[in-house]
Amino acid sequence: MSFRLIAGPCVIENRDLVLTIAEQVSELCRRLGIAYVFKASFDKANRSSGLSFRGPGPEEGLAILAEVRELIGVPVLTDIHESHQAASAAEAVDVLQIPAFLCRQTDLLEAAARAVAGTEKCVNVKKGQFLAPWDMAQVVAKLAESGLDAASGRLWLTERGSSFGYNTLVVDYRSLPQLQATGCPVIFDATHAVQQPGGRGTSSGGQREFVAPLARAAVAVGVDGLFMEVHPDPEQALSDGPNMVPLHRLEALLGQLMELRQVVAGGGAVSTL
Repeated sequence: MSFRLIAGPCVIENRDLVLTIAEQVSELCRRLGIAYVFKASFDKANRSSGLSFRGPGPEEGLAILAEVRELIGVPVLTDIHESHQAASAAEAVDVLQIPAFLCRQTDLLEAAARAVAGTEKCVNVKKGQFLAPWDMAQVVAKLAESGLDAASGRLWLTERGSSFGYNTLVVDYRSLPQLQATGCPVIFDATHAVQQPGGRGTSSGGQREFVAPLARAAVAVGVDGLFMEVHPDPEQALSDGPNMVPLHRLEALLGQLMELRQVVAGGGAVSTL
């Protein structure tokens, strides 16, 4: 399976920004031989403050995401937060994402599985910050019971770190092979792993200086892909700016990561010692 990059802004800020990011990252991934999936949320329902920007909403947002898919020619991923959003979102995008906070919501998981049934579309479930990696086996089982099983290759799991005290996340890299033991492709979310949830009081903080070392470690372990939020000017981003990768720095980082992946692949996988 090709190495996959899921990347884009946290939330749809406007149509032009979304198309600009999708076009630039798509071209970069084409040159590097990476399978690219554009991501952006039409509604960020889990913001720290009720006054924070949430996005354009489903009607306008899904229309923009469908346009990205048509004009740029890449698969598109977006979050859903409520069961009733699954069917309409699946018409506009290729991957439905279940946010980490909602990964145990049975009705949401079942709705996502039903929405992609009979298609080649996928579901990406982010592991909750509050779950052990082996707890995700029950999430996988729920989706399998609804017709989307690990063997399809269309059910992905994403590691984004675990809660460690207040406003802090840590990554246990043992979780990556433990998640792969479910039979699902495993993605590492390098930008949310450095997030500081609620760290600024009314918004989340982040330590983007650690995105590169955490991503290198995940590639060395052998993940199937990476998730990164990117933005031309993270300091002005309307959501998750402190942990986003500046767009102009993405090429150098991805080039390094692909070189590392070649080294790891050349050495062969070591599952036990």
